[in-house]
Amino acid sequence: MPARWVGLVASGSSVTVVDVEVPDATDAPLVILSDDTWKLQNGDKARAYAVLHQRCSDYLRENRVDEVVVKASALTMGTTKLSHLESAEVRGVAIAAAATVCPVRELAKAAISRNFGDRKVDEYLKDEAFWADAVAGGRLRKTSREAAMLLVAARSAE
Repeated sequence: MPARWVGLVASGSSVTVVDVEVPDATDAPLVILSDDTWKLQNGDKARAYAVLHQRCSDYLRENRVDEVVVKASALTMGTTKLSHLESAEVRGVAIAAAATVCPVRELAKAAISRNFGDRKVDEYLKDEAFWADAVAGGRLRKTSREAAMLLVAARSAE
């Protein structure tokens, strides 16, 4: 029976959400069910985080998602900027919300580059032919490929 997975990438004040069906056949493409961006509400940050948490947990529960894969924090070589900290806060809210519904895995971009295929993640993200084979079904925005890549890599690790 196919599984339902969601990939989440937090960036600044939003979360990119890619929802897929994972077919039983390991060579079959992931089926895109939804590709969306959840933005934090303006105003009080604590309230905005609470709304994002509720939205995330409700979505995962209502759609009977089996697993969530989140892009892990990365170590930056330069100075940490406020945007990095804000992204980490949003990521934490998404992880906490998802964990109330289903198992959550974190995958670092560097780990995917080391363990998936023979190229770096950014090369896969730009490769139109790769995406034509890797996914089917609904529309996947180019800006959402990183979230989808989490799911492709997580699937290959099983």
